[in-house]
Amino acid sequence: MSERGATFGEVFAVREFKVLFGSFALLVAGDSVKMLALSVLVYAQTGSPGLSAAAYMAGWLPYIAGGVFLLSLADRLPPRALMIAGELVRAVTCLLLAYAGLPVWAMIGLVLVTGVFSPVFGAARTALLPDVLPGDAFVLGRSLMGVTSAAAQVTGLAVGGAFLAAVGPDGALAATAGLSLVAAVLLRRGLPRRPARSAGAGSRGAVGQTLRVNGRLLADRRVRGLLLASWLPTACVAGAEAMVVPYLGGQGRAGLVLAMAAVGMAVGEFTVGRFAPPALRERLSLPLAVLLGLPWLAFAAGPGLAGAAALAGVATAGLAYQLGLQRRFVDAVPEEVRGQAFGLLSAGLMSGQAAGAALVGVLGELAGPGPAIAVAGGLGVVVALALAGVLRPERPAPVKEEALPNHGE
Repeated sequence: MSERGATFGEVFAVREFKVLFGSFALLVAGDSVKMLALSVLVYAQTGSPGLSAAAYMAGWLPYIAGGVFLLSLADRLPPRALMIAGELVRAVTCLLLAYAGLPVWAMIGLVLVTGVFSPVFGAARTALLPDVLPGDAFVLGRSLMGVTSAAAQVTGLAVGGAFLAAVGPDGALAATAGLSLVAAVLLRRGLPRRPARSAGAGSRGAVGQTLRVNGRLLADRRVRGLLLASWLPTACVAGAEAMVVPYLGGQGRAGLVLAMAAVGMAVGEFTVGRFAPPALRERLSLPLAVLLGLPWLAFAAGPGLAGAAALAGVATAGLAYQLGLQRRFVDAVPEEVRGQAFGLLSAGLMSGQAAGAALVGVLGELAGPGPAIAVAGGLGVVVALALAGVLRPERPAPVKEEALPNHGE
């Protein structure tokens, strides 16, 4: 492995990456606006905060079903076609939500059903990155995607709130559909057609193939360790973040803390991805994973708004630990199921974060938000240390010295 890291100039010189990067930014910002608009639309019809919150979360829940049953499609179908299909499904969904006059149960059901395929579309995009960006450029590309995700979510929510006030939820949903159509055109014109990564397993259907390959991936000790190292620490930090609103007693004050958490994530991903050489990046995985949980312990002392924001920003900078796992994950999974492997990684992240938020929420009801946040941080530290064997970089195999031929004999 070369000690020299890739540069932004080298990454953005690749035309296909610029297309993937631009369409991804449109996707994240559009999804943030879509779920916010749907939540407002449901609240306007029902006046129920609970249904409004359920509508906001509906876009994330299908990741579990899609990740368990459909991920093999990411390898069995051409990636460009899959990504374009994802954008078209998103556009149609937004237009139906805006103008079809659906009852609340049908709107939430539509988002749940169409969202089942989201992990497949996302897996096709991620699996294409190592083909477009070989070597260390792939890790920097993933870093840029992480920074973009944090920035687009914050921007999408901030601009989305103002946009909703100006045009209403129907107009915001229509604009989101427009963003999806732009992304579809960008993908169609900017990416060459690539064949499917794998033709499938003969007569096996997508569900059977997905279950078989998921089992195969989880049975591999190396792959399983990398998956758990990606899932568990982030589940703990998600649980801590879920308690920020009740800890500060309102969405307005909590918004500053959550925004600082997004900033910390972006700064950490950018700094480690760009300035740490590949070998150092992998050595940093363990200390950064510990950092991810450590600052939340201070919430046991009841910090105020400024302290809570600073602690959240420092903690989420530790999410850059995952960059040190990226190259190893690509190397560990078979190339013909890379799409499903990345889809499983993503689905586990989403499911783990939902489970972490739910479990820490229960603890918050029993012990209070501050202690619950501290416990979540402590669990994050314990989990990181327990996974130290995976988080530490692998030692290269010793090179056997071979006798050079003696041409003088």
